[in-house]
Amino acid sequence: MPRVRRGSKRVQRRKKILQQAKGYWGTKSKLHRAAKEQVIKSLAYAYRDRRQKKREFRSLWIIRIGAAAKQHEFSYSRLVSGLRKAGVALDRKSLADVAVRDPNGFKQLVETARAATAK
Repeated sequence: MPRVRRGSKRVQRRKKILQQAKGYWGTKSKLHRAAKEQVIKSLAYAYRDRRQKKREFRSLWIIRIGAAAKQHEFSYSRLVSGLRKAGVALDRKSLADVAVRDPNGFKQLVETARAATAK
């Protein structure tokens, strides 16, 4: 079997891993094996959490809309249903923004939804 002479490639590969592990605590930023394990784990967490972030924001918007609707004696589900029946095409992100920044505008949306559910 022929001898493998890695030379600089091996050093470059290890250096790349240690660069990615920069800022990690203790051994995880100093030793190649520990750094490699942590970098792999960190990349997996990053991939997972990019998807979780979307879920968390959607639930935050729903909580904000629900809280604002409760101030007007209206439930979240009836509000969303009423807005859909009234033909108001606002997504949850926009609704939550209106609820936080423009209480009067949100009140008008609640009245619109209330009128649509009363029909």
